[in-house]
Amino acid sequence: MIVNPVLPGFNPDPSFCRVGDDYYIATSTFQWFPGVQIFRSRDLANWTLVKRPLDRASQLDMRGNPDDCGIWAPCLSYADGRFWLVYTDVKRHTGSFKDSHNYIVTCDTIDGEWSDPIYVNSHGFDPSLFHDDDGRKYFVQMRWNHRGAGSGCNPTHDAFDGILMQEWSETEGLIGEVRNIYCGTERGLTEAPHIFKRNGWYYLTTAEGGTTYDHAVTLSRSRDIWGPYEDHPDLHVMTARDAPDHPVQRTGHGQYVEAPDGTAWHTFLMGRPITVDGTRNCPMGRETGLAKCVWRDDWLYLEDGGILAPETVDGPETQPRGPVVHTRFDALPTEFQWLRTPHPERLFHVADGALILTGREGLGSWFEQSLVARRQEDFTYRAETQVQFDPETYQQAAGLTTYYDRHRLHAAMLTQESGQRALTILSCPSNWDDGELEYPLDAPVPVGEGPVELAVTVDRATQQFWWRQGGDWQALGPELAAHVISDEGGRGPEHSSFTGAFVGMVAFDLTGQGREARFSRFGYWPQT
Repeated sequence: MIVNPVLPGFNPDPSFCRVGDDYYIATSTFQWFPGVQIFRSRDLANWTLVKRPLDRASQLDMRGNPDDCGIWAPCLSYADGRFWLVYTDVKRHTGSFKDSHNYIVTCDTIDGEWSDPIYVNSHGFDPSLFHDDDGRKYFVQMRWNHRGAGSGCNPTHDAFDGILMQEWSETEGLIGEVRNIYCGTERGLTEAPHIFKRNGWYYLTTAEGGTTYDHAVTLSRSRDIWGPYEDHPDLHVMTARDAPDHPVQRTGHGQYVEAPDGTAWHTFLMGRPITVDGTRNCPMGRETGLAKCVWRDDWLYLEDGGILAPETVDGPETQPRGPVVHTRFDALPTEFQWLRTPHPERLFHVADGALILTGREGLGSWFEQSLVARRQEDFTYRAETQVQFDPETYQQAAGLTTYYDRHRLHAAMLTQESGQRALTILSCPSNWDDGELEYPLDAPVPVGEGPVELAVTVDRATQQFWWRQGGDWQALGPELAAHVISDEGGRGPEHSSFTGAFVGMVAFDLTGQGREARFSRFGYWPQT
């Protein structure tokens, strides 16, 4: 069985393509650097991260980007002997404006060095590039309308002002007239356009309903690429809006691929919520699922019928994931990322088997934050690290954090209090409006000289920090609310939070002196 999600943990907006016998999925990374995750598979069940292509300043600099901005909805394709990647760098997403800038990069091989970007436009986000069989290329995207009620092409949600398309050439750029080819269905919030061609039909896949629990995969078709596009008999190929108890929720935003044997497949964005006090929370954020489909009367349907995305699909076995343990650091492990900056040398380096973080700005900074973390991929897990740090003031701290963004975090930190090293907990459980910290410990816990081991155990809606120095593990502070480290734990929650929970190592130095913290190991263990 292929088990969904095929890409667990924060891996949203899956763009899907096939080259020969290899399948590729590209997912959004938002404010996490390097930008875009690209996975490869031969069997559709087991996927390996092969590249984060936006890895240098000429391609991407997100310093100052607010939370949930940065890289939205990439589109990966292959044509003319090259891979093509379209991406958006969003600079703002609250209020009336989005300020979204769209680029294209290319590479001969998926894991090579990708080109410097070609700027295309800034109409809106979720761009894609369609390569027609006559050699022409078309740039497709949603248009953002800042003007408000009554001014858009779809009265269901005026800001999402239809799907724009314009011909594009690598040498000439955008060519000819830009046209609004599709306004969407009554579900509204029409975005994430992808065009593919089959049996003389042009098909337009879009995501609608917003990326939470009204989300949907919508399909339309036309004999002419410019339209008009007629909607699917069911409007939506997938949605869980009317099935709140279905285990696969938030289904939408995907792309179609045909296997060499003609089998039809469609990726989709999904969420796995837990319910706390009547509210659904997705700590792993938006993940990637895969569905097998069939064609009837030149329309695409789920293989098993209906519009609910499957938990499992007949196919090769999905191999279980085990623990990932690093007893020393000789390089930064592939599962880790950092925030915003293309200059990681200012945040961390690897030396003598350790990951050394240079303390920079405070927790939640949008510019230089020394945080190196990995995705939470399981409802229950344990993570451990060991840190050596000698602070001279309470303005210097280093430790272990569970982190969503500046408004949703818990951190067990080694710092200085009253002239001696001590452990404290810094917590921001969804204080979205101001990001003020709370301090769950009654008093800092003094520690001796030398390294300190820190751990966290997460069990669905709760978490517990632990510490030790040579003896048994001891609880550090009370149980904390883990469910707030989730999409729904912040503002809204509708259509506002786009990443997922991380766990990792962090250091700050508010004196500006860049005091270093040495992390000698890190482990992540899924729990049953």
